[in-house]
Amino acid sequence: MSDTAYRIDALQYCNWSEEIFQQIRAGGVDAVHVTIAYHENFRETVANMEQWNSCFERFPHLIFQGFTGDDVRLARDTNRTAIFYGFQNPSPIEDDIRLVEILHTLGARFMQLSYNNQSSRAWGAKSSQK
Repeated sequence: MSDTAYRIDALQYCNWSEEIFQQIRAGGVDAVHVTIAYHENFRETVANMEQWNSCFERFPHLIFQGFTGDDVRLARDTNRTAIFYGFQNPSPIEDDIRLVEILHTLGARFMQLSYNNQSSRAWGAKSSQK
């Protein structure tokens, strides 16, 4: 692998801890797209973001919140991992499209319309196999 190749985990859902942050650093992972919402509504998603803010405060030597591609480069340059927020379905926007902008401002960068379950905006693999 060349020195310019970045290591990005495109989707992760787990019980995060300092040990896991250390493992992803040891593996040279520059960025991780974390599932910030699986089925949570807006308020529950914001609460998850608050928990991540605590992680950023406790482990700034390992992780920080990512917003753009430049943050992937910054992570590599500072030997840390950029954390990008994503949703596995659109439940956090509830029935209010204006929440997309608010959640983006808070750091959300990915939103699947559906995964294995039907959402209000799309059908997942399991929901279409009846």
